[in-house]
Amino acid sequence: MSTYDKIAWLPLCGGLTGVGLVLSYLVMRRRGFGSGLRGAAWSLLPLAAYLTGAIEMFWKMGVAIGDFATGFVFSPKVWSGIIVAGLSVVLFVASGPLRRRRVKRGKEPRATETAAGPAGALSATTPGSQLTTRTPAPAKAPVKARKGKAGADDDDDDLGDVADILRRHGIN
Repeated sequence: MSTYDKIAWLPLCGGLTGVGLVLSYLVMRRRGFGSGLRGAAWSLLPLAAYLTGAIEMFWKMGVAIGDFATGFVFSPKVWSGIIVAGLSVVLFVASGPLRRRRVKRGKEPRATETAAGPAGALSATTPGSQLTTRTPAPAKAPVKARKGKAGADDDDDDLGDVADILRRHGIN
């Protein structure tokens, strides 16, 4: 494996910049001045990276990523962690439909059921007695909408309908 210090970076970057500038000149003659300038801008980047020291930074980043990947692939500890994380994801995904199913079954309790438990549930009067079932409370009959005045405008009639709906739901 080669190290950063064993590579002659200046000739490499200078050569890439030179080849890029020649190709940019050819592109400029063929496609126009704008394309040639863009090619020249790209061609100057390797020399700029060498002069600013960015190549050494990119080299160190590549080595770090390579070391991480090597340790990642060949480590049984890492693979056991991946398996545990995968199991966690499977459990999260499986719990979603189960929670939705439970919510659908256990509908919202009614106001009369909250104090005495759900309607039709089994209850024991004393610890040793037999179980009895509760009967649900009778539901209220829906209130009929009142008829509007015969000569009222449509806007007033609409507001009357809204008022009736609110009144039926106990909102004043």
